[in-house]
Amino acid sequence: MPVASAPSLSRRLVAEAVGTAFLLTAVVGSGIMAERLSGGSVGLALLANSVATGGALIALILSFGPISGAHFNPAVTLADASQGGLPWREVPGYLVAQVLGAFTGVAVAHLMFGEALFSASTHVREGGAQAFSEGMATFGLLATIWGVSRSRATVVPFAVAAYIVGAYWFTSSTSFANPAVTLARAATNTFAGIRPSDVPLFVLAQLLGAGVATALFRWLSPEVPANASDVVVPHERADSHPRPPEVV
Repeated sequence: MPVASAPSLSRRLVAEAVGTAFLLTAVVGSGIMAERLSGGSVGLALLANSVATGGALIALILSFGPISGAHFNPAVTLADASQGGLPWREVPGYLVAQVLGAFTGVAVAHLMFGEALFSASTHVREGGAQAFSEGMATFGLLATIWGVSRSRATVVPFAVAAYIVGAYWFTSSTSFANPAVTLARAATNTFAGIRPSDVPLFVLAQLLGAGVATALFRWLSPEVPANASDVVVPHERADSHPRPPEVV
């Protein structure tokens, strides 16, 4: 039986762009739907938004993970590259694909709900508490990825989705935990939006949170670099060496 070749960089970048686009379509689209159907209840709208996002994340990671690793997140890509899981020369392509995909996803959600293609958000998310919240949200996301991928890589999609659904509720910022998502959500004046002037502090906090989590797990589990090529889920690169068969 012929062995399938590893995906080329171009295929992996398309997978990252499409996956991130669908993620933002889920976040923004479910936010619009939830706000319209919740009868003014912010709590009910947030519940619907978080569950829809978590469900979409599971499907997207399972679908695109074997191709690109399903990062969908610049913080994850940078953390992965810092541990040798992704060559630094490929990082710019991943970041561009994620950001372009994120804005595309916002536009798709707007088109489906009859909104303007893009609109600057007026949703205020400012202050030290919100920024600290984003740092903690991203720290927890990377801790989940590093911790689960080293022991039970097959359940990472479910662990990540479960964490994000929970973090929607235990963080004051509702857990963006993703610089590409944050940038794109500044372009939607809907339930999921963030005021553009609040974006830089969110992104900085997210990158710091990801860095601290990665450093901590590098110390807690020195074998982290050995597992980095399988973050978020196991996948093959066109330039990677063949992997030895797994021992069952």
